[in-house]
Amino acid sequence: MFEKLIGQSPNFESMLRSARMVAATDVTVLIIGETGTGKEVLAHALQKHSPRSNRPLITINCAALPESLAESELFGHKKGSFTGAIGNQVGRLQAANGGTVFLDEVDSLPIPLQAKLLRFLETGEIQPVGETTTQNVDVRIIAATNANLQDRISRGEFRRDLYYRLNVVPLEMPPLRERIGDVQVLLNHFMTQFSREHELPNVSISKAALNRLISYTWPGNVRELRNVCERLCILLAGRTIEENNLPPEIMNRVPAQRPDIILPERGVNLEQVEIDLIRQALERTNGNRSRSAKLLGISRDTLLYRMQKYGIS
Repeated sequence: MFEKLIGQSPNFESMLRSARMVAATDVTVLIIGETGTGKEVLAHALQKHSPRSNRPLITINCAALPESLAESELFGHKKGSFTGAIGNQVGRLQAANGGTVFLDEVDSLPIPLQAKLLRFLETGEIQPVGETTTQNVDVRIIAATNANLQDRISRGEFRRDLYYRLNVVPLEMPPLRERIGDVQVLLNHFMTQFSREHELPNVSISKAALNRLISYTWPGNVRELRNVCERLCILLAGRTIEENNLPPEIMNRVPAQRPDIILPERGVNLEQVEIDLIRQALERTNGNRSRSAKLLGISRDTLLYRMQKYGIS
């Protein structure tokens, strides 16, 4: 499954190295990243390369759980425990016993259910709705969010203790705009994939169109790029893609201004540049991490993850 995570940029490869090490363990993982960066693909890769690979992987979209039924969906219920409970129901945690549960958009869980999830993480016990006894369930939890959980905590929308239980090993999926060089790698991959899948002649891309695609910021990340590639492969099969064939949102993008930082001819050590910038931001704000994150144009969670990654205190 890791082969489905395509990219060569240093920050993406660094994340993959960490993910491969984490996959072989049973540790709880929190995947952080914007919508469309591939969090679910990463979750599947972690499970596929784990000791639980031959056991179930159950995905739960927490944002799609009806609040009135969320507890029953996760923990199950006993017949007659509430109106409409016409039979016993096995919850998804119990159904995944021995395997893995992927909690997507975990920030959307209602506060009362967060408390019950926290208890499960601490004890491994579940109590179906209407039951008076608990059951032990052996499940690995992988959670994902596109939200700033520190902001949610400060607004009372997410439990701090649950955050620490989930955030044992954070893996940050970088947005596509920060993955230098990966747009062209992904374009080549998806164009070839979709031409083969749809049994269509290969397309080629003009230099002008390629430059436009590379300079686009991709707010929908890899998912948006993937959809654009599939559309172009189908509509322009066997042809050369020109600038005027690109979607309006890409063509109407305001050209980027000249960057404030110019890449030296000799190149740079990108990791060291990032470390230096984080330290400068912390020094300028007297260690205030929220203000430092704002100066760097990243979330506080991302800053904390990178400080931990580089051993910056």
